[in-house]
Amino acid sequence: MPVSEPGAAAPDLVTVPARQGLEAVDIIRRAATAPAGGVGPVLHDGSGGTLGFLVPPGTADAWDLPGSACMQTNGRGMRFGDGAPPVEATGWLLPPEVTGSLTDPAVLRAALGEAARLIEAADNCR
Repeated sequence: MPVSEPGAAAPDLVTVPARQGLEAVDIIRRAATAPAGGVGPVLHDGSGGTLGFLVPPGTADAWDLPGSACMQTNGRGMRFGDGAPPVEATGWLLPPEVTGSLTDPAVLRAALGEAARLIEAADNCR
């Protein structure tokens, strides 16, 4: 689904700890065959502690992945096309003009699960 399709509902936002989110971005990009890499726009908070993935509207209704949150944006503060991040005090890790479409929730869920397992394994090797 394109990020700024005319008349489209505002995307939902899945937030995760930055370390897990960065791993998930890498996992999705490695697995994707699409030119954009399969991952949609990604925001980071000002402190760098959290990443937010833009996903299709309605995702929040069924999102239940521990360690993450998914919220409906209802368009609050969401604006695209001017290059500025759509949420105050954030920045783009991957802007919409680079990715072109939203992240598929099923793909994101699988990547976040794999990322959590990789992080746990790495932490247990110390």
